[in-house]
Amino acid sequence: MPGFDLQLLLHGQYHDWLVAGLLVSLKLAGITIACALPLAIVIALLRLAPYRALQWIGTGYVELIRNVPLIAHLLFWYFGAPELLPDALKERLYAGSYEFVAAAIGLTLYAAAFMAENIRSGIRAIPAVQFEAARALGLGFLPAMRRVVLPQALRVTVPPLLSQVIILWNDTSVATVIGVGEMMYQAARVETAAFHSVEAFGFVTAAYLAGSLALTAVATWIHRRWPVRTL
Repeated sequence: MPGFDLQLLLHGQYHDWLVAGLLVSLKLAGITIACALPLAIVIALLRLAPYRALQWIGTGYVELIRNVPLIAHLLFWYFGAPELLPDALKERLYAGSYEFVAAAIGLTLYAAAFMAENIRSGIRAIPAVQFEAARALGLGFLPAMRRVVLPQALRVTVPPLLSQVIILWNDTSVATVIGVGEMMYQAARVETAAFHSVEAFGFVTAAYLAGSLALTAVATWIHRRWPVRTL
């Protein structure tokens, strides 16, 4: 069994694998966050909509997504969903980098369900009189939410949304089960090829920890820069 080799993390083929995995993880997390947050806002508004049918849609989405493990979502989007398509289109998907697309879809839908509940709680934390005042001024449901309630609610939800973003950043590791070349996948390649488990998985651990701490620092700065003020 080889001993600890710091040079493995500094240069060479295995270093390139790990760095490539880090970049894929960052790309996957960035795309997912950018897509999940707007979707979460829509779902939260559906759950608070004045129409029962829209509430059912929002509630159904949240309950369906949250009560199924993330790995099942990823496996469905990679193996299950393409089976519903014509064979020619399915072959084109698998010929490309569909595993990354499937992971992004699964992670986006999964994260949005949890973020939607955080945003809905933040909206409910804003005094109802503000929404009522906006409606009294002639604003409809969506304009009142967009101009008055949501800007305050999003500030209130910074801490719980941060927690979800950190969870999402760590959840990108699950994408290895469908062959996405992120950090865990590349670390497993290094371990298989060179038996340098400590170096490979130590790199992955440090990268996930650094990402989580960086997100925490950003959220803390945002909270101090724009503190929550409600009437």
